[in-house]
Amino acid sequence: MTHYLSELYTPKDTWLALDPAGRHRFFEAVGSGLADLSDLGVEPVAFGEVDAGTLHAAPHTYFAIWRLPDEAALDALVSGISASGWHDYFETINAAGRAVDLPGHLAQLTATSG
Repeated sequence: MTHYLSELYTPKDTWLALDPAGRHRFFEAVGSGLADLSDLGVEPVAFGEVDAGTLHAAPHTYFAIWRLPDEAALDALVSGISASGWHDYFETINAAGRAVDLPGHLAQLTATSG
């Protein structure tokens, strides 16, 4: 069953303190790990800056959206991101889970208890 990961992230002071060469080296290392993840079916969908002018905008600066074939690939991506040192440089929030269609999601919302 298809899973998705939505990341919201904002640079930390450690990232802001890196010079362009240090940032480039970091992204080279991150990029080298993506090849292994693509073999698992990890698919980058979209990346960008959060539009702060959107109603109820997230307080983070950037977003990334990934599509994954299953929970194992999701776990590998989240673990790989963490192992890369990403969280040393970016404050990150993850939202991940199995995708359902709109009627399925409305059923999830309807079944919510609390």
